[in-house]
Amino acid sequence: MFSRRNRRPTSPELAAAWECLDGGDVPGALSELRQAPSAPLGEVAVVVARAAGAAGFDDLRKAAKELAEHPDRVRSLYDYGYACVERGVSYLAIPALREAVRLAPDSAGLLRELVSAYEREEWHREAVDVLLAREGGLADWPDRYLLVFNAVLAGDLELARLHHARLPAPDDEMWLGARDRQNLVLERAAGAGAVSPLGGTDLRGWQYVMGGTVLGTLSPFGFDAGMTGRYAWIQDSHEQCLNGLLRLKSVLAAAGVQPRSVSLLPDRGSRILGLAAAEVLGLVTVPFEAGREDTVVIAYDLDETGRTEQGAEAVQQLFHRAPGQVLHEHASCWTDPPAVTADSVTFLHQSVVAPWGERLLPGADGAVETGEPDTRPEAEIAAEIVASDPEPDGGDGQTPPDPVEALTEFAAGVRGTWLGGDRARLQSSGPVGSSRFM
Repeated sequence: MFSRRNRRPTSPELAAAWECLDGGDVPGALSELRQAPSAPLGEVAVVVARAAGAAGFDDLRKAAKELAEHPDRVRSLYDYGYACVERGVSYLAIPALREAVRLAPDSAGLLRELVSAYEREEWHREAVDVLLAREGGLADWPDRYLLVFNAVLAGDLELARLHHARLPAPDDEMWLGARDRQNLVLERAAGAGAVSPLGGTDLRGWQYVMGGTVLGTLSPFGFDAGMTGRYAWIQDSHEQCLNGLLRLKSVLAAAGVQPRSVSLLPDRGSRILGLAAAEVLGLVTVPFEAGREDTVVIAYDLDETGRTEQGAEAVQQLFHRAPGQVLHEHASCWTDPPAVTADSVTFLHQSVVAPWGERLLPGADGAVETGEPDTRPEAEIAAEIVASDPEPDGGDGQTPPDPVEALTEFAAGVRGTWLGGDRARLQSSGPVGSSRFM
């Protein structure tokens, strides 16, 4: 067979991927494979085996080699699909697992692995469809639970409620946390649905349904060109920081939440923003302490907070909330969400440069160059934030209006379900999609 000789695949769809591997470009080859979902599985496996070998992923190399030699064997299809999922290339797993399910339609294990691959690619509608096609044989836990989970993330609340009503209490206590989160999701959906349309572009509404986050602002750029309220890359500013804090203040008032302090996380960005927040909110600052009640925990970027041992410990302790505790994250990454989901977020981004970071600046010759970070004392930068102009950027004029009154009306409408449950990590961007950039 051609795979044993490592022969070049004959499918034209795979030519570019093979050429990338000839040049030692494994990421480029994997990117090309994403563009060839209908290429013959056996030939795709040859390319994947070569790429996995170059990357040192021996488990995937072996599984891909086996699939190349036996593309019609269920075991080979499953092992290859499983290895792809484990190595973070779920899009390569999907065709193989889909074929395995076709060949063995009664296998619950194959079905669940396919659903897992769909979820990792955020193909929630496809996950719903494949589960519905086998509804008669679904186990309640986890299969019907997964149907409800994916229906919500596909934006189909009617279907989610229908099947959630059919879910009995789980017999195995391992599912109790998942059941409680799903109950909360649908309770939040009921509250948000009364004050927000929960349509295909309702980013604020769906962020709340999925994770309990009140989103403070929408990106004023590219809303109708693929971004729908999220940023791709943003160079943040003192003005944006102040605007976010003022909107947080409005949300707290609308929800009837009265914190007594601002808790400072250990990273520099969070301390700067926390000092500014204390001035804006008129509260005292205290060091972050797990379990402290009636406090606002201020994070600039939770991913950044978690990069030190002390910060990672603090983030882990925020998973379970204390009474009256509000976690506010200014800049939250939506393509690689933080380990915990904040209760309040100023904006969603893919990549951010903090106001005190190494910013891009125009050079003397007109070229763009990277400036030095702002190393001034934290209190000095915080004071500059408080003294800045909070007027938001007008953007490109294509984003729907988002006055603070709309935010406070939303916050007041969901106050009954806000700040409930744990802060589990969001695994999906949900029903409102945005363009992604490498």
